[in-house]
Amino acid sequence: MSRKPLGHKNYGSIPHLPNSRMGPADKSCHDGQARIATKEPRDSNDDILVQEKLDGSNVGIAKNGGQIIPLSRSGYRAETSPYEQHHAFADWVFQPSNRQKFDKLLKEGERLAGEWLMQAHGTRYSLDHDPFVAFDLMFQHDRMPYDELAARVEPFDIVLPKLIHRGPPISVREVMKLVGDHGFHGALDPVEGAVWRVERDKATGNKGEKIRVVDFLVKFVRPDKEDGIYLPEISGKNPVFNWNPNSG
Repeated sequence: MSRKPLGHKNYGSIPHLPNSRMGPADKSCHDGQARIATKEPRDSNDDILVQEKLDGSNVGIAKNGGQIIPLSRSGYRAETSPYEQHHAFADWVFQPSNRQKFDKLLKEGERLAGEWLMQAHGTRYSLDHDPFVAFDLMFQHDRMPYDELAARVEPFDIVLPKLIHRGPPISVREVMKLVGDHGFHGALDPVEGAVWRVERDKATGNKGEKIRVVDFLVKFVRPDKEDGIYLPEISGKNPVFNWNPNSG
């Protein structure tokens, strides 16, 4: 059996806000987290960032032992996956220009987690950007703050999910109004939802010194969302592709 290169998953699950559509293995967030994200901050130090939630396959690109490694969500090498879309992801990462880009971007032990939008799951997209959209830069289980993530990927033209809101808490109703029916990434079906990212400045223990940390993430998925309706194993039909790997 193949081994996980990092010894753990590429990415865990984000808990759901109240009234979000949940699957059997999903978990709800704590009431306090929902209040902080959508209603009332703890104090002026809470910074609430909300991004469009994209509907694809969770993947990652790690730098481990000096090697660039494409990963599936579970943490195995993408090229060992039983699914065609993950093999195409590995091929895309290993294109010389992309491999060089990720080698420059990532420091040893880091990984870039994101959504691979090559194949439609429950939402079809008309993409005007690469099929990989990054949402977290991580070292082990720690997320880097949004501003650091954005600054690190910007020179490499790596797309992030659309930032819909930043500032005080904001309700699900307001966010979904801002996202609109089809969001900002070319969704042809109603957009899946949004992710709330709560960041704070934390004291380091050295006098007057603070660092920015990602405190927690929560998400909302439309209650009428149907998972994987375009996947052959559910639809019984041919796969639907948002991006043709032969197009470059």
